[in-house]
Amino acid sequence: MKQVPIIDLHTAAKMVKEGDTLLQGGFGMTGNPVHLMHALAEIGTKNLTFIGNNTGEPGLGGDRLLANGQLKKIIGSFFTSNPNAVKAVQAGLVESELLPQGTLAEAIRAGGAGIGGFYTPTSAGTLIAAGRETKIIDGEEQVFIKGIRGNVAFIRAWKADTAGNLQYRMTENNFNKAMATAADLVIAEVEEIVPVGEIAPEFIHTQGCYVDYLVEAKITLADLGTSASVSSSKKVDESRMNMARRALSELKKGDVVNLGIGIPTLVADLITDKHGIILHTENGMLGVGPVPIDGGGAMDYPVNAGKIPVTALKGSSYFDSADSFAMIRGGHIDVAIMGGLEVDEAGNLANWAVPGKPLLGVGGAMDLAKGAKRLIITMTHSNPDGSSKIVPTCTLPLTAKGVVDMVITELAVFAFPEGKLTLIGLMPNVTIEEVRAKTSASFDEKINY
Repeated sequence: MKQVPIIDLHTAAKMVKEGDTLLQGGFGMTGNPVHLMHALAEIGTKNLTFIGNNTGEPGLGGDRLLANGQLKKIIGSFFTSNPNAVKAVQAGLVESELLPQGTLAEAIRAGGAGIGGFYTPTSAGTLIAAGRETKIIDGEEQVFIKGIRGNVAFIRAWKADTAGNLQYRMTENNFNKAMATAADLVIAEVEEIVPVGEIAPEFIHTQGCYVDYLVEAKITLADLGTSASVSSSKKVDESRMNMARRALSELKKGDVVNLGIGIPTLVADLITDKHGIILHTENGMLGVGPVPIDGGGAMDYPVNAGKIPVTALKGSSYFDSADSFAMIRGGHIDVAIMGGLEVDEAGNLANWAVPGKPLLGVGGAMDLAKGAKRLIITMTHSNPDGSSKIVPTCTLPLTAKGVVDMVITELAVFAFPEGKLTLIGLMPNVTIEEVRAKTSASFDEKINY
């Protein structure tokens, strides 16, 4: 049986050379090879291209490389979670390239599988697709994405055997499994190294043929950043809860549902066993339960797409990010509920960027908007300046075209029967005159009083 060398953090970090492309696993700080990243920061190797979902959090992971000026370019999905990354890009200190989260995961998987690239409907007609080759396939515009490979991959697993076989824990799989296949040199940081045979074959998630070196390093609460713990107490105003209740009423027993961050997460707090709803999170979990009542963190619980520790219901399962988005793009998600910045009369959605604002992330919204069988948008009816968010034509960068099925605000509920924006309901104590006054889009009215 193969024996994979076990090395220390400093030796491992020195294997990254100036100018290398570095793949880094993790979703937030969950499954993040934080010790390897910190060792690389200490060595100071520069001119690196970083590829990962995000660049850690302030003071943690990839953020230390940013602070040292070691990164020339960052390629990923959601850098907004690290304000230092946003500032570095805006100041011109580092180049950036955004990819939808599912596109990023699939590009890495393709690169590791020896596939040159693929076409996807995700991001078609948006700024993300600018300059990329497109093709009409089965009547739908699709965007060509080149497979991604790196010189070195830093990944994190919970357990390894001495042959390099890896086992991931809960939602720590995320980008790690695909990245383990997509680099010339793969270094796995693990919690524990055990003799060959101690990991049952059915629990091996990454095979040892992909792994070149092992490093043993223990995770602590301090390494998990904002996922280290969660407070079970929160105050939510009634108008937002009304929106969540209305969204819940649209779900039926057996639905597989993905909830975005913000108002959509409130729906999860209302779901009980009797609803029979199966919650999906794009970082690799099906069967998401409520937040832990003990306020525990990611040392003991999985995390959702908002990087918040959650519980796992009976029958839950874990998988990697590439599989998660295959579920989405493959039409296996019945309903997606997400927030919005603008929705227009044609059902177009804008919810990821505002020109001039410090946003540097698209996440999984584009994949979900195109892939879910039904899309419900929950958002405030107006902007802080009073302008309408339900508009004749979206002026903000689009997330996807013609995808919205329903819009729920604190004032009203809109749908698109026969493709026409239509007011179908009013929220408590709201008049139709108020909705008309605060909506710039034209709409039909079909309200059953």
